[in-house]
Amino acid sequence: MKAMIFAAGLGTRLKPLTNNSPKALVEINGETLIAGVIRKLKNAGVTDIIVNIHHFANQMIEYFKVNNFGVNIELSDESRFLLDTGGGLKKAAHFFNDGKPFFAYNVDILSNIDLIKMYNQHIQNNALATLAVKNRKSMRFLLFDDRDLLSGWENLASRELRLIRGVREELNAFAFSGIQVIDPKVLEMFAEVGKFSIVDVYLRLADIENINAFHHDEDYWFDLGTFKQLQEAQDFIKTI
Repeated sequence: MKAMIFAAGLGTRLKPLTNNSPKALVEINGETLIAGVIRKLKNAGVTDIIVNIHHFANQMIEYFKVNNFGVNIELSDESRFLLDTGGGLKKAAHFFNDGKPFFAYNVDILSNIDLIKMYNQHIQNNALATLAVKNRKSMRFLLFDDRDLLSGWENLASRELRLIRGVREELNAFAFSGIQVIDPKVLEMFAEVGKFSIVDVYLRLADIENINAFHHDEDYWFDLGTFKQLQEAQDFIKTI
């Protein structure tokens, strides 16, 4: 099983922790964020991981020279140009050459989500992509119909609304958790170039492809993108 870890972000919300190192190497309770994600993916059966890098890319290269975690790790260097999730995945497309669904995981997410259960749901639904979602506070939401099919996207701050099917009042809004299972055939469907979000690809394809929600409301979940959130997660982990 394979996976991609999105670790190329600038980590601007974590300053000053990211003034001199990449976000992926920020530590929580003595473990780097990237190590925590790799450990979780490995426990779910992942054996091959590609990691995109940009901010302090050389530090990431040196880190993986001495840390391989018992899995095959390849780096996708975006140091010249940051590509976002869609562009980053497109650049790394060569890695997913076995025809099997793979995980995509944001490096700044901490959760006890059941990845094996999520993967199995993806297979059972014959989905193009399965997106982990929670019923939580957010300014941006993915919209799903009663069959849990992606049907739109909403940004409360900018009042943007993109509908694929149905009407807004009949759709269910959930916040994306930054964790996905993706069928590699999506890599052949990219019309976008350069820097772009994978969510934009899903919204373009949602009317013809099966893009599902995976609900994990009972799991803990933290976005470690800010110093405050990192501290809250550290305090929580100490209690379990």
